[in-house]
Amino acid sequence: MHQGDLGEVKGVYHINFVDEITQWQIVGCAERISESFLIPVLEGCLDQFPFVIKEFHSDNGSEFINQIVAKLLNSLLIEQSKSRSRRTNDNALVEGKNGSIIRKWMGHNYIPGKFAEAINAFYRKFLNVYLNFHRPCGFSTDTISSKGKIKRNTTLT
Repeated sequence: MHQGDLGEVKGVYHINFVDEITQWQIVGCAERISESFLIPVLEGCLDQFPFVIKEFHSDNGSEFINQIVAKLLNSLLIEQSKSRSRRTNDNALVEGKNGSIIRKWMGHNYIPGKFAEAINAFYRKFLNVYLNFHRPCGFSTDTISSKGKIKRNTTLT
């Protein structure tokens, strides 16, 4: 998601990753949308997921549909799928998260590209942790004592 223009100068780009089953969300920020800026952000965001990623769905933008991104995903054994032309519902989950999370925290105004690294640090240290804070679940396991009493132990997964 693009963060506005100032004349002909582009602002930062926010990249939003959302697991469609668990709703786990990781956000990253790139100074520009070219491969040299995007690949480190992709790698950093993929490393933050607490589970194995099997498929990566992206829109049809050339920043995601190219040999460099394909090579990265192949090295991680991740399959890539892409949105269909003129089918905005293909990315409805991420677009909804962009509006409810990114715009809420970062606003609509122009942010210069030089702040992308600082925004990424904020995302990694605070926002991504906050967004997924409620995701871990507690499960109880029952053990039976030597006297036959049932004891519940709660663990976080």
